[in-house]
Amino acid sequence: MKIYHNPRCRKSRETLALIQDAGKEPEIIEYLKTPPTEDELKSILKKLGIEAEELLRKGESVFKENFRGKELSDNQWVKAMVDNPVLIERPIVVAGQKAVIGRPPENVKSLL
Repeated sequence: MKIYHNPRCRKSRETLALIQDAGKEPEIIEYLKTPPTEDELKSILKKLGIEAEELLRKGESVFKENFRGKELSDNQWVKAMVDNPVLIERPIVVAGQKAVIGRPPENVKSLL
């Protein structure tokens, strides 16, 4: 089990706590320091079963300043998120061939 985590985010911390309270110790990836590669992000999107644009944090200034109103392909959105990891919704928890976004944190229970 992996969690793409931002320790400054309350929802991310709550999701990690739920996992640990269930007796699991996931691999913690601080994605702002170690962003996923394009291939890793594509794999995560497949496991989530969503399009790249659905994983964007559209409230971030990087999005508003550089991407708002633009029509990009999935591959272009993936590259934008790899280049600007702050755009990636958090936290993402991956277990095997499944993944969930921890918003709300209780979503992770389906993987435990």
